[in-house]
Amino acid sequence: MNCKRILPDALTCSNLLCGALAILLATQGAFVWAFVAILVGAFFDFFDGLSARLLKAPSPIGIQLDSLADDITFGLAPAMILFCYLRPLLGWWALIALMMAAFSAVRLAKFNVDERQHESFIGLATPANAIFWGAFCCMPYAMLAYDWMAWALLGLSIVSCYLLIAEIPFFSFKSFAKDKILIICFLGGCLILIGFCVAKAIVAKHIEFALFSGTAVIIWYVALNILMAIAKK
Repeated sequence: MNCKRILPDALTCSNLLCGALAILLATQGAFVWAFVAILVGAFFDFFDGLSARLLKAPSPIGIQLDSLADDITFGLAPAMILFCYLRPLLGWWALIALMMAAFSAVRLAKFNVDERQHESFIGLATPANAIFWGAFCCMPYAMLAYDWMAWALLGLSIVSCYLLIAEIPFFSFKSFAKDKILIICFLGGCLILIGFCVAKAIVAKHIEFALFSGTAVIIWYVALNILMAIAKK
C-alpha cells in the first residue's frame, strides 16, 4: 500500500466513524452531541482532500471512499437525527425524513461525474444540509409549540431533498476569485447571524441557541444563492 495514501484514507475513515457515532447518539436522544460528531466529521472531510492534494496522492479508491463516508456522515446521520427528533411527535410518519439519505447519495454520485462542479456546486452540498438539520435538532421540543410545526419540519425535509439534486448553482470558497463580492457578503451575514445567536444563548443561558447559528447560516446561504440564480435569469 502506498504510504502516502494512509493519511488521506485514515481521515476519510475518521469522517465515516464520526457519522456512525452521530447516528448512535441520535438514537439515544443526544442530539447536541450528534451534531458535534457531524461537525468533527466535516473537519476530517475537509482535511482528507487537502492532504491528498498536498501529498499528491489522489486515487480512484479514495474518491469512492470519500463519497461513501460523506453519505454516512452528511446523508444518513442527519436523516436519522431528524427521524429520532420527530418520531416522538409524529410516530412512524417520521420515517419520511430518511429520504434525505437516499437523495444525499444521489447528490454525491452526481458530484463525482459532473464536470461543472470543480469550483462550485450544482445543488446544495451534503455537508451544508447536514449542518442545517443537525443544528436545528439541537433545539428543545418546546420550540415546536404546535403539532403543525413538526409536520412543517417533515415537509421541509422534502424541500431539502429537492435542493440536494436541484439544478441550482451554489458558490463554494473555491470560487472566491469569481464570486468575491458574493462570498464577502455571505461571510458578513454569517457574522451577524452567529453574533445574534450567541448573544441569545448567553441571555437565555441555553447553548442550543448558539448551535442554532448553524441552521441560520445555511438558510442565509441557500437564500443568497437562490436570489442570485433568479437575478441571472
